Order: sequence, then C-alpha cells, then structure tokens
Amino acid sequence: MKKIVIFTGAGISVESGLPTFRGTDGLWEGHRVEDVATPEAWARDPDLVQEFYNLRRKNCIAAQPNKAHLALAALEKDYDVHIITQNIDDLHERAGSTKVLHLHGEIRKSQSSLDPNLVYAIAGDEIRKGDRCERGSQLRPHVVWFGEAVPNMVPAYKLAQEADVFVTIGTSLQVYPAANLIYETKPDCRLILIDPNADEYRVPPVVTKISEKASVGVDYLADLLAK
Repeated sequence: MKKIVIFTGAGISVESGLPTFRGTDGLWEGHRVEDVATPEAWARDPDLVQEFYNLRRKNCIAAQPNKAHLALAALEKDYDVHIITQNIDDLHERAGSTKVLHLHGEIRKSQSSLDPNLVYAIAGDEIRKGDRCERGSQLRPHVVWFGEAVPNMVPAYKLAQEADVFVTIGTSLQVYPAANLIYETKPDCRLILIDPNADEYRVPPVVTKISEKASVGVDYLADLLAK
C-alpha cells in the first residue's frame, strides 16, 4: 500500500472559519506575536496569553471539518495516509484521520509549566488561573511557542523520508524547520503542492503544483493519486 504523507498548514482550516492568526500587519488577532506566543510573554503576562488561547480554543471547538479534511480522511480506505500538521486545531481528527502528527501542539490540551511532558486533555474550553499539573505548576496551552523546540520534528522527518507521495496543502513553506520537510523526501517520492498561491512558491521543479484552495485541490489530488 502506498504511503502518502500530507503536510498541512493554516490554509486548510481557513475554510472552516479559523483565521490564520497572523494578518497582513504582522499581528495575531490584534496582538504582537511577542506578546502572546513566546515563553517571555507567558512569564510577563500569563493572563493575557491564557485569554488569547482560550478564545482560540472556543473558536476551534465551534468550527467543523471542511471538505478538504474529510477528503483526506477518506483516502485512508486506499492508502497508508499520515498527516503532519502545523495546525493546533483538531479538525483532522474530527474528520476521521487516524494518524495525525501535530508539530506545534494541540489547542485542546494543556501542559505543565514545569514539565512539557505532562500533557492533559481540557474538559471544557478554558484553562483557568489556578489549574495546576500534578507537580503543582500552572497549566499553560499545549502549544509550541516561538523560541521553543519542536519535539515532533524528528518523527516528522522520518515520515517524510518514508513517503511514496508527499503532499503539501495550505502552507506557504515559510515556517522553519517544518518547511524543510519537502526536501527530506527520497529521490523517487512524488511531490504535490496545493495552495492558491502555489505558482509563487519556490519549490523543486519536480513538484506538481495545484493552484487552488484546499477544498478544490483535494479533488485534483484524488485524480492524481489514482493514476
């Protein structure tokens, strides 16, 4: 069975109503990245950081998987499909995908401020002040912030290296180290890029570009894989 690795970014969740966070002015929902998405921000103003991610979590819970999420889950009937995502939402899982690797964490989980290995599912939609881990530290969002290591990059590289087909959907390939994944594939791996701006991205010439949004591009993808 062909091993298909699909690397997804914010563009796939936009069609479910989730914003890409970073606007044209460089702000995340009206905030500087440095104020809500760094360890320093957490140390300086944990209440603001919690408020920011609590709202993101509410939006995530309210959103529903779109056609692209559902189509990728359906591919599991015929292929060995693995998804690597930069997204912190759980729309892939709710669509039915069973093998999802989150590079940047999961918004519906919390983690210890002392030990990042202590991770917990969040029962509701908020982490509150005073919610603590088993070691007594305040719980924080289970999200990889700027300046933090990306622990799941090692298994992500391994998946890319094993892929027969590597598909990139809804990402500008500008966030490193994740943007390197396409270059980790084996020489005979088939490379496909789906994004409205695909023609503008600098990628190897062997990449098949589908300049469409995710929900449209997945129809072309299904046809390509069948050939």
